[in-house]
Amino acid sequence: MTCPQLILIAGPYRSGTDGDPARIAANLAALEAASLPIYRAGHVPMIGEWVALPILRERELAGVDLGGEDVMYETASRLLQHCDGVLRLPGESAGADNDVAIAHRRGIPVYTSVTELPGYAGD
Repeated sequence: MTCPQLILIAGPYRSGTDGDPARIAANLAALEAASLPIYRAGHVPMIGEWVALPILRERELAGVDLGGEDVMYETASRLLQHCDGVLRLPGESAGADNDVAIAHRRGIPVYTSVTELPGYAGD
């Protein structure tokens, strides 16, 4: 068994949804579907929206102005300072592409399939 890694799941969230809540929810469900295989490979799955969405809700409730900061991108950027790898799911997404660019700058692996993860043994 390899040492557990924190793996960021990156893929479309808002992209291609035209702001439709049902399509956004479907994108989040697709991101979350990758969490179990990552966990079964011995790692800790992470999705930036799991961290960013409560911040966005609290910002709105408190009426806090963050000066135009994109909380989603900034949260992912901060989170990636702690991740050991990125699983890039298919689909157009500027945010996911940014996550991959950060991973490359940090020198951490970018996987395009859960089967590439260390410890993956299949279903």
